[in-house]
Amino acid sequence: MQTINRDGKIICIIYRDDDWKEGLNFITPDSLFVQVGSWWYNKDKKLDAHIHKDFDRTASRTMEMTYIKNGSMKVDLYDENQISFDSFILKKGDLAVFAYGGHGYTILEDDTKIIEAKNGPFIDVETDKNKF
Repeated sequence: MQTINRDGKIICIIYRDDDWKEGLNFITPDSLFVQVGSWWYNKDKKLDAHIHKDFDRTASRTMEMTYIKNGSMKVDLYDENQISFDSFILKKGDLAVFAYGGHGYTILEDDTKIIEAKNGPFIDVETDKNKF
């Protein structure tokens, strides 16, 4: 697992396919607005049934996670001032969490399939994004 920081903030956490650990492993720290973890259990492991309680939370920023199911993509990272400072490639089985700063994506292969998750609720593009 690799954490990329800039100016004291987490910009991105990269969780490669070979970073998996058995059991429950939280990838993100508790302080981020999006929480991402991995599960690795054997057959017949039973997890307690549960309901998530209503609890008001305040999130001042949208954070997102991408998981590469198939194919690959290049990720360009930007700081809070929209200055490019790093890039990397995510391949099948890799996951990345984007917290602060900015990011851009270039799909590198046909049939690339990616799952994205982020905190909500979604309002609209104008409210949520500053495209550059």
